[in-house]
This record gives sequence, C-alpha cells and structure tokens, in this order.
Amino acid sequence: MTIPEKPPTARDDGQRTAWTSRERLTELNEIQQEARAGTDPDATERQHSKGKLTVHERIDLLMDEGSFTEIERLRRHRATGFGLENRRPYNDGVVTGWGKVHGRTVFLYAHDFRVFGGALGEAHAQKIHKIMDLALAAGAPLVSLNDGAGARIQEGVSALAGYGGIFQRNTRASGIIPQISVMLGPCAGGAAYSPALTDFVFMVRETSQMFITGPDVVKAVTGEDISQNGLGGADVHAEVSGVSHFAYDDEETCLEEVRFLLSLLSPNNRELPPSVVNDDPGDRRNDTLLDLVPDDPNRSYDIRGVIEEVVDRGEYFEIHPGWATNVVCALARLDGEVAAFVANQPASYAGVLDIHASQKAARFVQFCDAFNIPLVTLVDVPGFLPGVDQEHDGIIRHGAKLLYAYCNATVPRVSLVLRKAYGGAYIVMDSRSIGADLAFAWPGNEIAVMGAEGAANVIFRKQIAAADDPEATRRQRVKEYQAELMHPYYAAERGLVDDVIDPRDTRRILVESLAVLRSKHSGQPSRKHGNPPQ
Repeated sequence: MTIPEKPPTARDDGQRTAWTSRERLTELNEIQQEARAGTDPDATERQHSKGKLTVHERIDLLMDEGSFTEIERLRRHRATGFGLENRRPYNDGVVTGWGKVHGRTVFLYAHDFRVFGGALGEAHAQKIHKIMDLALAAGAPLVSLNDGAGARIQEGVSALAGYGGIFQRNTRASGIIPQISVMLGPCAGGAAYSPALTDFVFMVRETSQMFITGPDVVKAVTGEDISQNGLGGADVHAEVSGVSHFAYDDEETCLEEVRFLLSLLSPNNRELPPSVVNDDPGDRRNDTLLDLVPDDPNRSYDIRGVIEEVVDRGEYFEIHPGWATNVVCALARLDGEVAAFVANQPASYAGVLDIHASQKAARFVQFCDAFNIPLVTLVDVPGFLPGVDQEHDGIIRHGAKLLYAYCNATVPRVSLVLRKAYGGAYIVMDSRSIGADLAFAWPGNEIAVMGAEGAANVIFRKQIAAADDPEATRRQRVKEYQAELMHPYYAAERGLVDDVIDPRDTRRILVESLAVLRSKHSGQPSRKHGNPPQ
C-alpha cells in the first residue's frame, strides 16, 4: 500500500509534497487574509468609490476595539453550474461572529458586497442561521449589517429557502433578544422582510434602499418613473413609510448611534437594561418647566424640551424622529436607570393621535414591555384626529393597537398629564383606568370627555340658542363646565390621579416612582398569545 506524502489541502485539490506545521500556518494565514480581503483586488476600491465602507471596516466601527471573533470564515458554497464551480470564495459573501459593544456581547452578521454582491446562497444563509441560533441561545442582541443584492439567482430555490430560515428565526427571537437591522446598501425583494421583522431599522442616505419591487418593475406595471432613492431611500422610509426608524448621512454616524442604542437595551427579555453611575442629582428641580409649557391649552410647544429637562444630563434617544411626529417615543435614563418616554407632541398637529402615531407608539410600548424598560407617558392630547380618511383607513383598529399595547404591558408604568387630556385619547395614553401604576398631573391639567367649548355647545345647545345674547350665554356655560368638571383636582378627587404635583418636582417624582416600582411583579393569564388588533 502506497501512502501519499501529504493529503490535499483546502486550497488545492491535488497532492503536494511533504509539509511542515509552519507551512500549514502560513497557508492558513493566507486563506484568512484572502477571506478578509475578497477575491477581487479592485472590489474594495469600488466599494469606497460609492461612499461605502468594507464589511470589516464597518465591524471595526461597531465593535469595541479588538473584540470581534469571526466564525465560519472558511465556509464556501457547493453549488455547480452557471460558472459557480469556478468561483468559490471564502466567507461566501457574509461575515458572522460576535464581539463587545460597550463591554457587552453582541452577535452579528454582515454582508460583504465585494463577494457575489453580498447575494445570499445556501452556504451564505446557513452561516446566518448559525449565528442567529447562537444569539438566541446566548441571550444576546443580534445586529445585521445589510449590503446585499438579494437572492443568488444561480442557486435557485435554495437561496429562497435560506431567506425563509432567516424569517423564521427573526420571528422566533422576537421579544426574546433585541434585533437591529442596519441598511448599508441595497435590499430588494423578499430580503426586505427580515429587517421589517426586527426591532429597529437604521438607514444611510444615498447608499441604502429598501423596496419589494424596484423602479424598473414599478415603471413597467404602473408607468410611474422613479429613482431608487425616491422609491425606497432612507428619508422615504424614515419620514413617509415608517419602515426605517433612523436615517443618517454617513455610515460612521449610523454605526455610532447603533452603539448608543445598544447601551440602553437589555440583552434579552430576562434581564434588566444596564444601569450606570449617575452624576445628575435625582432630586434636581425643574424650574424651567414652569414657563416651558404654556397655560393656554391651544398654544403649541415642543414636548422634547420637557423630556430633555427631566432626564439625566438632558440626553435621550428618540425613536422614529421623522415619522408620525405628533407623538414622541424616546429612550433615556432617570438617575442612571433606563426609562422609555411616550409623549404627545403639541408642536405637530397639536399632538392629536392618528393612525401613524398610534402605530408608532404601540410598537414602541410593546418593545419596551418585552425588554423590561419602564414606561413614562407624558400626556397633552386633544383627542383622535377627525376625518373621513382616518375613519376609512381604520383609526378604530389602529388606535386600538396602542390601547392593547398599554393594557398588555406589565413593566412599571407612570403617566403624567401636563395640560389637556380629552376623550378616548386620554384613556389610551396610559390612564389609570387601563393599568398605569401611578398617575400624576400638573396643576393646569384639564381631563375631560372633550374641551369646555365643545362640551358646552353640546350640553347647553338649546339654552344657548334660546338666549337673548347667545354668545354671552355660551361663554357663561363654558365657565360653568370648566368650574364643575374640568378643574385641576376633579380627577384626583375620584382617585384617577394619584397626585397633582408641582412641575418643578417632576424629575424627582418620576425617579422615586420608578425606583419603588422596580421590583414590580405582574403576571398575565396563561395563554398561547393574545390576538391584537391589526
């Protein structure tokens, strides 16, 4: 029996002469360098010429320095035909592994556009499946850096099945670990559904797009002529469709903001968000609030000023800042502990609740409840937006989404009525009647079925019409209604508000309230899952 001098290697399908361990290490280093650099020496330059970073440059920006561990870097596809048998690059167009972000473990997969344009094939998908399974098993966040051309056409249905496995894992991990999608290039067709299944979507202007059917198909079917950015660019999805939560001008800023968001999130649904040492006194008074909110309920102001005043060092991270701007959703810290703010925005559409605002706030509430982030609701709402379009488009069922989300939430919940709170919108904005643990109000609060003007016109319609001076009678009736049913202590007298507080004490009271509720336990009925309104 003849024994070969040396077995075949991963790089060579033929036989070689005898080799040493050092030679093996040299070969391994060469393979690893090739996997990192890609097979096309010009691909990196083309990537940079488009204003885009390479996959490893992105990972270096996202992860703490030197902390990333890559796995399956030597994975190669096994497909044959259509020229693939002669193109078997290492990593197969996706980098997978884990690292640290602010010292905490984060799992990651990142498309390498230099290899097959980042297109997904069978081996590519299996690498992603593996890292998703590891993230779920370890109970750590998963970040995807998306820059791919969709399914690898040469691999046919195997590529489509690979996407199915990703979608199934996105769904299984939902509410168990945070999932963040960072769009750094094109994302078309079925590939767009994975980001839509995750908790947060980041996009970069000019270089990232998302759409189910591209501009050419749209033009062929509808005759509409539109660019890729006009159809599915960052600003479109951040301001019009609501698909993207954030849009940034460059990748560096985008990835830095991803790091900041991760610093505010719990690693999984069994742990609390991380605490930090706080140098902003928890009992700091908020003198500015006395003048920030106008006494006149019809005058607008920016609710973000209130949030900035009460949170630690005035720092907060707003979610969906460009979409449904009549409600503000933000993450911040109160005395070093993470808290979520949901607030009506009087500076946009007077702070009314409409379809988009209800959808935005509902999903944010659900996310916070899933990951143990306490909720602070700042209320200044005139009601739901009236209109034929709103009714026909389903304001009832969409408004019910926010109601369902709050009623279903078991995290600590504190609500504060700053000024007006009218009708069903008052109930939906985490009122005491739907389960808020503590409800407070400022002295200028008006909590009622509707504003005094509208209420007087309904209740005293006949008396006003029959009066010698209808306008004087109307004004008198408005004052009567305000005095009887809208004075600042009416809700407190009935136990629907726990206390009417000095605005200057807002930060202290929120800090103390969340501290006492931190050990809250609130179970839900045993069930497979609820059936929220769609």
